[in-house]
Amino acid sequence: MSAAIIEKYGDARLPRYTSYPTAPNFTKNFDGSVYPQWLQALPQDEPTSLYVHIPFCRAMCWYCGCHTAVTQKDRPIIEYMETLHREVELLALARNESFSIGEIHFGGGTPTIMKPDEFVALVHAFRDRLGFAPTVNTAIEIDPRTLQSDMVAALAEAGVTRASLGVQSFDLKVQRAINRVQSVEQTMAAVSSLRGVGINAINFDLIYGLPHQTVESCIETVEAAVAMRPNRLAVFGYAHVPSFKKHQRLIQEEALPNAPERALQAAAMAQALIAAGYVQIGLDHFALPDDDLALAQAEGRLHRNFQGYTTDNCETLIGLGASSIGRLPQGYVQNEVPHGLYASRVASGELPIAKGYHLTAEDGLRAAIIERIMCDFAVDVEALACAHGFEANDLLRHNDRLDELESDGLIQRDGGRITISEEHRFIVRAAASAFDAYLNQAGRSFSKAA
Repeated sequence: MSAAIIEKYGDARLPRYTSYPTAPNFTKNFDGSVYPQWLQALPQDEPTSLYVHIPFCRAMCWYCGCHTAVTQKDRPIIEYMETLHREVELLALARNESFSIGEIHFGGGTPTIMKPDEFVALVHAFRDRLGFAPTVNTAIEIDPRTLQSDMVAALAEAGVTRASLGVQSFDLKVQRAINRVQSVEQTMAAVSSLRGVGINAINFDLIYGLPHQTVESCIETVEAAVAMRPNRLAVFGYAHVPSFKKHQRLIQEEALPNAPERALQAAAMAQALIAAGYVQIGLDHFALPDDDLALAQAEGRLHRNFQGYTTDNCETLIGLGASSIGRLPQGYVQNEVPHGLYASRVASGELPIAKGYHLTAEDGLRAAIIERIMCDFAVDVEALACAHGFEANDLLRHNDRLDELESDGLIQRDGGRITISEEHRFIVRAAASAFDAYLNQAGRSFSKAA
């Protein structure tokens, strides 16, 4: 791969395309009163996903790009849990308790910061007040450094089926530079305890592009991780946006690898994971060959949502908690971000919508094209355009970004079909951006493409 291509595309700031349009395009003048109407219009008994945001941690990891706050006290967490229960009641009232929740994902922050009995009670509230589908998949993000045995027992009691463990790097120098010191032994203990109660689907999150990281330390982290045989791994590039996340200013920019170094780190980690028997999924995920994610990719039914690559094919996602985003057939909604404002809106009996977006028919087409590019590294634009009632040429002609990718030899075009060359798959976000009608219109700085 040429250094010129890495320099040109690796430093490009682009969305990760976990939604389309992306969140910066949601508008504040959105009329939140339509949200209950959208909820009421959902088909009866159609499985629905639920994302639950727990925005608290005991310490701030300096690389973090999530909406979270640090607290050493339990009172803010208890009060937040009370607000979540009230929001559940508002959702239940909006649909007469007739949801069919089939997928639940607890994200953060640190969801396991809750007390064990609080966690079990919250899941029971989802079941009793919203309603479950016959089969429910429940995933939770975990910080292995703070996971206790009583919480592990509560996860099993509540029916958790998948656990996602933050690892990032096992290099102590890197860990100190990002304020997250976590030993291999702590991680192994968490994995063992989870498997001991029957939670056998384990994910690891790794990051490249961190301060002081090298190709060698990235490979060593992968080797330590695969020794624990997680079912899936996500390997993300660190997004350094200190203007957006002020705590990232604590990271020394001169210690960050440049674009060519980041590309080498990403490639080395991918090669090490593939050599260890994992299948690469899309841009940045890896899974064992018998994992549902690998099977979905092989069968062309892989999807992408706010949690990344997924087998979740629910058309509707309900966001619960401060800053959570929901996706419905009609559009997107996002809750208030500040905890206080979120709580006051819920206390007043309102669903706490701060922003939203009404999807157009063209948005639906572009979203479908972008999802297939991100999942399959290829897309039949003509077939999708026809299915959505549009002309493919309206998207393909005079498309300067697409033409440039073809001129640089990064994609092949065969009529309306576009394929990213295997050697240059790291530019997949650049290929997806060629169909983003809103790119660079929201004034938001995104992460580097590689």
